[in-house]
Amino acid sequence: MMKAKHSGGERHVVKRRGHKERFDERKVYASCYAACLSSHLHHRDAEKVAARVTARIRQWIDGKPLVTADDLFQEVGKHLAALNRDAAYMYRTHRDVS
Repeated sequence: MMKAKHSGGERHVVKRRGHKERFDERKVYASCYAACLSSHLHHRDAEKVAARVTARIRQWIDGKPLVTADDLFQEVGKHLAALNRDAAYMYRTHRDVS
């Protein structure tokens, strides 16, 4: 997947420690995919769920040049829960604390 951009320039995520990072939809996909595998979905199903969540996040972030990591985390969790509650649980409870 490619890094998403909107017509006004690059999108950025304000991380928990306050620094900015370019939005990278591959990270959304990877975290959803890992959560799905952790909840024992078959890899093909995990790919489908991760792709759907990533597409929804791409739509949600469109036109937003800046979002917080917490807002992004909540939005991903919401869309993941709509598709697979177990994967959403794994996603929400295995957040990187570094």
